[in-house]
Amino acid sequence: MTSQNVRGRRRASGPAVELRPARATMEIRPRDTERQVRRRKSPLRQVADFAAASGVGQKAGVALAATGLALTVGLPATSPVMATSESGQTEAALAVTGGSQPEVSAAASAKIDFSRAAVATAADPDGKLKQLLSAQSAGSIQRASSVGTMASPLDTLTTASPFGYRISPLTGGSGDFHRGQDFVAQCGTAVHAAATGKVTFAGWHEYGGGNRVVVDHGNGLETTYNHLSSFTVKVGQTVNRGDTVALSGTTGASTGCHLHFEVQVNGEVVDPMGWL
Repeated sequence: MTSQNVRGRRRASGPAVELRPARATMEIRPRDTERQVRRRKSPLRQVADFAAASGVGQKAGVALAATGLALTVGLPATSPVMATSESGQTEAALAVTGGSQPEVSAAASAKIDFSRAAVATAADPDGKLKQLLSAQSAGSIQRASSVGTMASPLDTLTTASPFGYRISPLTGGSGDFHRGQDFVAQCGTAVHAAATGKVTFAGWHEYGGGNRVVVDHGNGLETTYNHLSSFTVKVGQTVNRGDTVALSGTTGASTGCHLHFEVQVNGEVVDPMGWL
């Protein structure tokens, strides 16, 4: 057999290889519904949804407003937990997407009281004291509930002689029962009402109190202010917590300028520190 040169590609000497027919394949991928939603949402809408869902609606609203974009964002409540609708959307998200929100209404007969006395919290001792006295007699109130319900009768409290038995500063004898708390006060120091009440006595106390003022706070609770150099209130007058009712002194059975302060419950003296 002879070989010869031919131009172009060399022809195959064997039989032609049969080509397999191309197979048309199509894989049906599951439809990503979330992806389609993301494609349809604009970047602005995605930011708004994220802000509402993450509870930073207020900050996002400020940031977007600074760029000149208008955005309605439902502000979250003080708690990070927000109410959820039946469809699973939070109230803030409904506000962004234009969904309806439930209406909050009150009956026409509902009473809304924002008076100071109606708020009985630790930050409002006047309201707390009023609530205690309206709920029960002063004699049944426990110390844990009464402490802090009265204000200081002086701008600065420094105890000179505590409540209870002591050695008498007048006679030097033991077994003297001290009916109140003596607080250090130079003569002429302003004396304040420890709580709101009505003045039931303002005058000379013949049993050693000197110039004395008594304020009735209701339901068996009274406070007295003794050894005063003078007083500025009269019987029947209503005074508020912190009002100046007198000036301290050393009248009556006293050895020097100070304030003798008493708390009486149903006519019996108790330790004032259980109320201050």
